[in-house]
Amino acid sequence: MTYDDLVPVIRRLAIEAGAKIMEIYNSDDFDVKVKSDDSPVTEADEAADALISAGLRAAFPDMMLVTEEQAASHKERGDTFLIVDPLDGTKEFIHRRGDFTVNIALVEKGVPTRGVVYAPARQRMFFTLADGSAVEETGAFDPETIGETRAIRVADSDNSALMVVASKSHRDQATDDYIGKYNVKDSKSAGSSLKFCLVATGEADIYPRVGRTMEWDTAAGHAVLAGAGGKVVRFDDHTPLAYGKEGYANPFFIAYAPAVELKEA
Repeated sequence: MTYDDLVPVIRRLAIEAGAKIMEIYNSDDFDVKVKSDDSPVTEADEAADALISAGLRAAFPDMMLVTEEQAASHKERGDTFLIVDPLDGTKEFIHRRGDFTVNIALVEKGVPTRGVVYAPARQRMFFTLADGSAVEETGAFDPETIGETRAIRVADSDNSALMVVASKSHRDQATDDYIGKYNVKDSKSAGSSLKFCLVATGEADIYPRVGRTMEWDTAAGHAVLAGAGGKVVRFDDHTPLAYGKEGYANPFFIAYAPAVELKEA
C-alpha cells in the first residue's frame, strides 16, 4: 500500500459514509441504542461503519483494521493499522447540532501519518495528501475526483492573546482550570475531531482535552494537525501522544500550534 493508493480511497469512503449519515440525519426519525459502555450508537454509526470497513478491507486486505463499532477489532494489537470512527460526535448527531465527523486514519509505528476528517453537515473536509501535508477541500465533494483544495497551516500564535477550542459536549471545570493558565483572547466550542482541524487551519491555537477519548476519536484529526505543522502531546508530561495502546484508550492530551508556550498540568 502506498500513500498515493491510500489517500483517494479514504477520502472517497469518508464522502460516501457522510452521504449515508446525512440521509439518516435528515430523516424524520432514527434509532438510538446504548452500548455496553453507556455511549449511544445510531443506525448511522452502523451504516457508515459497514460501508467504510468493507471499502478498506477490499482495498487493503492485508492491513490491520480497528474500528469503533466492531469490538472484535479492538483485541488486535500492532503499531501499524487503519483506524476508523465512522461517526465521531454521536451526541451532536442525535441532537442535530451538526458537529459530527467521519474519521479514517493510518497509524504507522504508533504515529498517525495520514487521515481524513469529513464533517458532512458542516460541508468541511480536511485530509492529508500523499506527501503528508494537510489541505482543506472545498466544492462539491465528488467521491471520485478531488476538488479545489487549499493548504492549511497552524497559526503563528500570539501567547498574549490565544484562541482556545474545547469540547462542546464534555467541557468541565478541570478543562476551564487549565485554560485559565493561558492569556486567552477568546474561546470557542466544537464537537468531535473538528477541534483538531480548527487548530490545523489556524482558527484556534490550542485544544486541551481533560477527559476520556479513544484512539479512533483522535487519530484522523491528529494526522491532519500534524500535516499542518501542529502537535499532540500527553497532558501529564508533554510527550507525543502514541497509538496502538492496549485497549486503544487515550490519556488526557493537548493539541496545539508549536508557537504556543505550553503550561504544566
